[in-house]
This record gives sequence, structure tokens and C-alpha cells, in this order.
Amino acid sequence: MRYAIVLSYDGSGFCGWQIQPDAPSVQGALEQALAMLLREKVGVVGAGRTDTGVNASYYVAHFDCNVEILDTETLAYKLNCVLSPGIAVSSIRKMEDGDFHARFSALRRTYRYYVHIGKDPFIEKNSYRYPFGELDFGAMNLAAQALKGTKDFSCFEKSGGDNKTSICTVFEAGWHRYCPEPGCSGQCWYFEITADRFLRNMVRAIVGTLLEVGRGRRSAASIPGLLDSGDRCEAGQSVPGHALFLYDVAYPEAFGLSR
Repeated sequence: MRYAIVLSYDGSGFCGWQIQPDAPSVQGALEQALAMLLREKVGVVGAGRTDTGVNASYYVAHFDCNVEILDTETLAYKLNCVLSPGIAVSSIRKMEDGDFHARFSALRRTYRYYVHIGKDPFIEKNSYRYPFGELDFGAMNLAAQALKGTKDFSCFEKSGGDNKTSICTVFEAGWHRYCPEPGCSGQCWYFEITADRFLRNMVRAIVGTLLEVGRGRRSAASIPGLLDSGDRCEAGQSVPGHALFLYDVAYPEAFGLSR
């Protein structure tokens, strides 16, 4: 029987989603906790990989087990009791449709990257303080529009990945101002991007490149040529992972897993 888990996690205490030898991972923590509670070895499959330090405010995984779980609400409660404070399980549900797969059934994924200008002790942990002054977010949004569509994103892909293709379809990409607390300065922004799939380190490299546009070190008009080059060395440096969040994973309505 297959069950879906909806969860969120603070990535600062983990080497990423995927199990790594001799390093803490979200997947490993879930598998260990489920094995203890269900008294059988359980493999957990996630919606996708996140790198070391990267967070997820909405994440979906699935696992199979031999015994039917009659009270999924109680299991979710017990999981939250035994898991570290960095992982929170929102719900567990039995998937009647045997075709559900947390990774391959996903239609779209949305990431957000948070940036602020000026020191703010209340958001430093989950936002990147840009150290080089003001940014031209108008130019950055213009550059972001060039990312939309089905394209080869290998210029933003970290080397050594095992992807069979670097082709992704980006549906939406843009910068948005937000206010994390009353009386904020207004110098807080997040970059949101939605695509059918993402390459390793892709979002962090895109943000680093767009920040160069905002700083005036490259033009918005240069992005199509950069994509055509396929050269990672031509793109900007990757930004730190602590400010990146997997924000949403969208599935067909029949699965009932909307955020």
C-alpha cells in the first residue's frame, strides 16, 4: 500500500534531501522514523532532490508498506514527536490510485529565493543579504522573462549531474517585493520560478546571474545568448543555499495533494 506524506523542512541541519553516507539527510531521517514506528524497513521517495542547506515549505514524498495504516493522523503525530525540529509532517494519506509517484507524477515545481538589502537580524537565517547595494529589479524582471519556455538550461547546471537531458520548461519566472514583518524597509524581494523540472543547482545559478543584471554587470538582453551558449562558466556565480525554498509541488487534481 502506498502513502503520501506532505511535509516541510529547514534544510540548515541536513546535507540535502537525498541520503548521503555519514551525513544527515531528510530522506534518511524519515526512513529511520517510519521504520521504527511501522516496525518494517521503509523506503521513502521524494518529489525531488534539494541540496545541502536548501529548505522546503511544501514537499511531498511517498512510501510503501505491507500493513494498512488505519489512522494516518496518529502516525503523522508520532512522526512529528520523533523527528528533529527541522522536519514537520503536515499529513499522511493513503493513495488509492496505485499510479501515484511523488516524483514522476508531479506536473510542476515552484522555488522561491529570498533576497534583502540592508542588515535585518530577523530574516538573515532564510534570506540572502545582498552586499553590493541597490539592485535594478525592473531589469532583473525583464531578464527573467527570457527564461520562460522550453529551453536548454545547461548553462545553469552544476557539472557532474546525472540528468539525461538539460531541457526544461519554465512556466513563470519573476521577482516580487514582500514585507516579512511590520514596518519593514521594503528592501525584501523573492524570486519565484515554476517549471516542469529543475537541474542540479539551476535556481541558485539563475539567481546569481539575475543579480549581475540588477547590478549592471550584464544586460537583460544577454540572457538568450547565455542560454544558447550552454556554458556554465558564462553564467553568474551560484548564490548561497540557505535562502532557497522549494515552495510548491503541483500534481493532477485527482491525487488531492494541492498546496
